[in-house]
Amino acid sequence: MTDRITANLPSRDFAATIAFYGRLGFEVAYQDRQWLILERGPLELEFFPYPDLDPASSSFSACIRVDDLAALHRAFAAAGLPAHGIPRLEPIRPIVDGLLMFGLIDPDGSLLRGLGDG
Repeated sequence: MTDRITANLPSRDFAATIAFYGRLGFEVAYQDRQWLILERGPLELEFFPYPDLDPASSSFSACIRVDDLAALHRAFAAAGLPAHGIPRLEPIRPIVDGLLMFGLIDPDGSLLRGLGDG
């Protein structure tokens, strides 16, 4: 097994999480009543049930580091997410020393930061 770390994020409803991330190209790799794993190629997200979560006050987040940030952003943009509100997809912007970032807020208020070189 390759060394890695995997994000563990909350989900108010697994079916809604699967539907949202399915629009972004993720597929179910594992699911039971207490755990959900979604994969998009080498990208993996794990979810646990949190039915009482308030998306507006969520502080959960994860980083998605990729070689081709623009391609990932284009793929996510094809889902037609708005630029404001929850959920949303933010534009790519420079952050420091040639590093670029975009933000994706899922329906449960979790922030996924897409990071890559510019």
